[in-house]
Amino acid sequence: MFDTTDLKKGLKIELEGKPYVILKSDFTNPGKGSAFVIARIKNLETGQVIERTFKSGVSTGCSAPDLDEKEMEYTYADQEGFNFLDSTTFETIQLTTEQVGEDRYFLQEGKKITVLYYKGRPISIEYPNFIELKVTETDPGLKGDSAQGAMKKAIMETGLQVRVPLFIKEGEIIKIDTRTGEYMERVNK
Repeated sequence: MFDTTDLKKGLKIELEGKPYVILKSDFTNPGKGSAFVIARIKNLETGQVIERTFKSGVSTGCSAPDLDEKEMEYTYADQEGFNFLDSTTFETIQLTTEQVGEDRYFLQEGKKITVLYYKGRPISIEYPNFIELKVTETDPGLKGDSAQGAMKKAIMETGLQVRVPLFIKEGEIIKIDTRTGEYMERVNK
């Protein structure tokens, strides 16, 4: 069982028989009454985000979930979902479109990612914090339109739409933060 002091961002917990990851936790100690932690948690199976309050000094009811992580290679997508290959056992698994959700825009064929298993079945995928994607479509930066911090829309090779600086051109490779989906920097290759 976890105590309220253990509830930190990134911790994976099991609450009411379901696996969650903590997205944000705030400790509050009001002048009157007992201290508590407000946590935003994401269900790893459904992707639903909820807010939960845990009283300090009382059992949280959270335990460590039965999770396993396997590094797998993304192979392809079809009507039923997304297919992954375990390169050590050559086992293939499929995750549904609902399980992958908006993360599908970070998937690149042939790239390795981590598949999260809960009680022996695959439930979601985890990415490195940063990935590199190629810009396939964007408007040209207009001459004289150089206001500091000006941004434009760009579409990546996976269909992801990102706001990028005006100097980014089609065909360039950029680094994207998978936690926020935001442009980080241009990659020189």
